[in-house]
Amino acid sequence: MASLTPFHIAFPVDDLAAARAFYGDLLGCPEGRSSDSWIDFDLYGHQIVAHWKPKAPGDAPHHNPVDGHDVPVPHFGVVLAMEDWEALAERLKAAGIAFVIEPYVRFKGQVGEQATMFFLDPAGNALEFKAFADIGQLFAK
Repeated sequence: MASLTPFHIAFPVDDLAAARAFYGDLLGCPEGRSSDSWIDFDLYGHQIVAHWKPKAPGDAPHHNPVDGHDVPVPHFGVVLAMEDWEALAERLKAAGIAFVIEPYVRFKGQVGEQATMFFLDPAGNALEFKAFADIGQLFAK
């Protein structure tokens, strides 16, 4: 697989202190630059930026069915090595994180088999972290 360049995403949060605790302390993302309205984090080499935005009334969550589960849309995350995914799943369980979709192996025995888990940050943003026993299956059809 070719070397990947860092990805950038900016996303809304309604509490920067809660975002700092969640992404910095719980997920272990080193903090980069910040201001009174945003914080840069290093998420496994990718630049994610939590921007303060007040909650909007009526923002209803949306889900799409995938492998018998309701997957929250939108969501973002990282594809990890299996050992790193397993360690993160254990760390999140130990911290008492409520999973939207508990850690499990999706598409078992099929093309694209992957370990996955979904959970929310304190602002309600959905995150998915996944891993493949065979990274060559990442884009397999």
